[in-house]
Amino acid sequence: MNHIGSVAVFCGSRPGARPAFRQAAEAFGDILARAGVGLVYGGGRVGLMGIIADRVLSGGGHVVGVIPDFLMEREVGHGSVSELIRVPTMHERKYKMFDRADGFVVLPGGLGTLEEAMEIITWKQLHLHAKPIVLLDTEGYWQPLLRVCESVIAEGFAHDRIRDLFTLVATPEEVLPALALQPGPDRIVLESHL
Repeated sequence: MNHIGSVAVFCGSRPGARPAFRQAAEAFGDILARAGVGLVYGGGRVGLMGIIADRVLSGGGHVVGVIPDFLMEREVGHGSVSELIRVPTMHERKYKMFDRADGFVVLPGGLGTLEEAMEIITWKQLHLHAKPIVLLDTEGYWQPLLRVCESVIAEGFAHDRIRDLFTLVATPEEVLPALALQPGPDRIVLESHL
């Protein structure tokens, strides 16, 4: 059982094409606020990022935004979060989010979201952390990523236990229970190539 006091959420700086993406972000923000789980996110006021932050805040929850200076200067920073941390680089943003979170949740998003998700999954594979990772698969958004992972396994580039590095769920209501139950990484995902 993992204790989850705060989650880092990676998600789009755009709202996406489907209303379900916005609805899932709103619902998950409400769930975090009701559960008293803090949100750590990219600090933006736009897209799914802004939507989830606004919902957590409106529910009385705690929101930590971490934003690089160059994005703050482009006026996309959220001015109403509980704590806004400015950092010089994207790398420092990801590390600060990692450091402040007990687990990770990935909602639909673009290339930045995909990169953040893959990096945090890879860090877990390398045993740099054992924090749980859940992908919210709204309307099957993350199914192509699953197919890529299956191809990586089938082609012999990873052990099949990489499937256990993260959990996919279909609804916002499943996220916190999945985070609490996810096991740590198996050493075989790191050592199977030796």
